[in-house]
This record gives sequence, structure tokens and C-alpha cells, in this order.
Amino acid sequence: MRAMTSNQASAPNPNGQAGSTQPGGEAAAAPSPTFSPLYQQIKALITQSLEAGEWKPGEIIPSEVELAGRYKVSQGTVRKAIDELAADNLLVRRQGKGTFVATHSEERAQFRFLRLLADDGAEHPHVSRLLECRRMRAPAEIARQLDLKPADPVVQVRRVLEFDGVDTVLDEIWLPGAMFRGLTFERLSDYKGPLYAMFESEFGTRMIRASEKIRAIAAEPAVADLLGVPPGFPLLSVERVSYTYGDRPVEVRRGWYVTTGYYYQNDLS
Repeated sequence: MRAMTSNQASAPNPNGQAGSTQPGGEAAAAPSPTFSPLYQQIKALITQSLEAGEWKPGEIIPSEVELAGRYKVSQGTVRKAIDELAADNLLVRRQGKGTFVATHSEERAQFRFLRLLADDGAEHPHVSRLLECRRMRAPAEIARQLDLKPADPVVQVRRVLEFDGVDTVLDEIWLPGAMFRGLTFERLSDYKGPLYAMFESEFGTRMIRASEKIRAIAAEPAVADLLGVPPGFPLLSVERVSYTYGDRPVEVRRGWYVTTGYYYQNDLS
């Protein structure tokens, strides 16, 4: 059997269906259980290239004309796929420069996953105070959420975020140990910038989307002490699971928020 070339492998089926050729040269259609529009197929192929590291964060990707030639589709189809990837915060269009792979280092992306705003609507810079970074065996619930085996290694990070000099957020973060080898207290302390930007630039792990559970709780004594509030003080609890390419869970984060003077904003589309 002749091997398929890379160009053959990368070109999508315009009908969104797999097909086979019979000896007489006629195509025998193999119906697909779900139809996928052509631009969605192109979006999936571009995402695969991003996942494979063909284009690194911050790098420019080929032009729409080049991608149209690569995938043997119209430029309009490529444009629609890129529009969706830009809406998903995977790509960034820059007027007169081209389309680039999005990065968590960009100013517009730094508040994408931290949506705590002051009552005046402004985004106030925060300062992180690291409390702990240690390797440990995954607790059963954390292993389940990260799709790990029980007792697989994880990295636990605990920190307090200060807004305008006031302790406002307590974060407990769990990361797969195998993906974050070399993450230490010292390394985290020395890094200046958003945590997700560090995960992306130094560990090759980009957070693509997140699922959150939000509820109101009363502060337990240990949490209250770290946030400088009395026990029983009303807090906002946010439990997040973040995913990278392929919908793979790579972070569990539990946050306790003091919302005096602040609110948690979530934009839905």
C-alpha cells in the first residue's frame, strides 16, 4: 500500500466525509455521523499545527493565501477559520502585520482568566506573594480532575494576590508533576509576570479554556487568617479546571476571593 504524502494528509475532504475509491475509479461514500463545515475542518487542522508546536506563541503564522494553498481551500474559508481561532484567543490579528499565535504575556490576555475588577470597572494590577510550592502525591479528587492515576505526582502552589496592597485572593493550584518538572519555589519567586505566561514559555503548556464552579462561602479560620479577614467572613469560592490543546486538563485551581470593593466578571458568548 502506498503511503499518504503530507500534502494529502493535510487537505480536508470538502464534503466533511471520509471516502474510498473503488477499483472502477468511482468514489464510495462513507457517511460521517456528524457533518463538519469546511471552515471547521480548517480550524481543526490549524489547531493541530498549534498543538504540535509548528508555530510557537508570539510567532506569525502563514498568510491566508498561503494557508489556502496548503489546505486547497478558498481564502474566505481560511479567513473564517482564523476568525474563530481569534475569537477563541488562540490567534491574534495585528493590522498591517499579520496573524500571530496568541500568548499569555500580552496585556490583553493577562486578565482573561483572572476576572476580578474593582467596582469602578478598572483592572487593577496585582502583586503575588508565594506561600508554597511543593511536589506531592495527588489527592484522589485532584487526580480525578487532572485525569491522573491515584498518587501520581503533582505540584501544589499556594499564593496570595494583593490588590492595592490588600490581600484579596488566596489561590491553591495543582499541576501534573510530569508536565511541570523543575517547577520550584525559587523558580516561581524569580519569575516576573503572569503565571500562565510562565507555564507557556518555560513548560510549553498553554491554557486554552477553563471550566469554573462559583459559590458563596464563609471563610474557614485558616483561609481567613491568610486573607486578613475574620472567620465566617463572606468569600467568593472559585474552583477552576483549565485545559490545554486536545481538551486535556492541566490545572486545578481553587481560589478564595474577598470581594469588598471588587466583583468577579464573566463574559458569556
